[in-house]
Amino acid sequence: MTTTVRTRVAIIGAGPAGLMLSHLLAQAGIESVVIDQRTRDEIESTIRAGILEQGTVELLDTIGPASRARTVGHRHDGIELRFDGEGHRIDFAESVGRAVWLYPQHEVLKDLIAARLAAGQDLRFGVTADGVEDGDHPRVHARDADGVPVEIEADFVVGSDGSRSVARAAVAGSRNGSFREYPFAWFGILCEAPPSSEELIYSNSPDGFALVSQRSATVQRMYFQCDPDTDTAAFSEAQLWDELQKRVPGTTLREGPIFQRDVLRFRSFVANELRRGRVALVGDAAHTVPPTGAKGMNLAIADVRLLAAALRAFLLESDERLLDAYPDTASRRIWKAQHFSWWMTNMLHVTPDATDFDRRRQLGELRSVVESEHGRAYLAEAYCGWPLDA
Repeated sequence: MTTTVRTRVAIIGAGPAGLMLSHLLAQAGIESVVIDQRTRDEIESTIRAGILEQGTVELLDTIGPASRARTVGHRHDGIELRFDGEGHRIDFAESVGRAVWLYPQHEVLKDLIAARLAAGQDLRFGVTADGVEDGDHPRVHARDADGVPVEIEADFVVGSDGSRSVARAAVAGSRNGSFREYPFAWFGILCEAPPSSEELIYSNSPDGFALVSQRSATVQRMYFQCDPDTDTAAFSEAQLWDELQKRVPGTTLREGPIFQRDVLRFRSFVANELRRGRVALVGDAAHTVPPTGAKGMNLAIADVRLLAAALRAFLLESDERLLDAYPDTASRRIWKAQHFSWWMTNMLHVTPDATDFDRRRQLGELRSVVESEHGRAYLAEAYCGWPLDA
């Protein structure tokens, strides 16, 4: 027997985008139902990196004390670009008067879930969406953890269900989107050690890229460029530390036991359509970017801010103008973020077919950035995030 649910907005996906959208809609008095095929524990325990733009942190502030971004997260006022064995600091505060916060995505999700449940939000974990039917009252066809069919009828459906989005088919159809895959990936480790640097180090070396990041006072996250098909078990701990150390010449890494390792592939994707009728896409359902520019979650939150305003006007005032403008307005920021992520990735990584000319040109590009007030300002502005569109 099918269980039928009626709501104003059906949101597929309990990631940062879906949960933040439900919060912003609730502030306007608009009810929603959020479903996700994962359990709450799976969502909250899947460890993911997180660099939050200032605008993202400011929006998270609106959920109240549940947001720990400012108290548990770490404010960073710059990053270091390292090449030719020397470090060059990009001072965000000096260049653009802004900052970022190091706060992992799974911690953001814990905060948002706690806030939504405390507010009585209808969150349904373990519910798998199978398809979306558009119309004046669109429907989400789903099933619960026991396989019982669930049908959610709404005034609007939002797909925030990640890069394997079910909702995307209802919006983009067979015209999927623009796609690019990169010839390298990141080998990531989590280790028990004190921080090797107070701020993130983005290092370009002849042996490839490395990123020195942090998690806490005792746990650190680091990455180095690798082949996408690299076997994580192919390295001993000593080999991993040797590989990381040679990628950051001039910096001595603080080593410790490695307790997690993974390979993160690089892809860029933008859906050809972001809205059709009463169905729209946000976050990874609409786009993915390489992690080099730290844009993924921030871009999703920017989408949500736009769509929340559009849905408020549409559902409360029958004004469809912001909804009609959503795809073009969101796309402007999406493609700026795609460019910045591509630029940072290509400036810092060594491609498999790189020539001596390519290497020297790349170093010239890095020097052009760090030795120019305007170059440093562009990187700082894009990294910290452009102003959120009204």
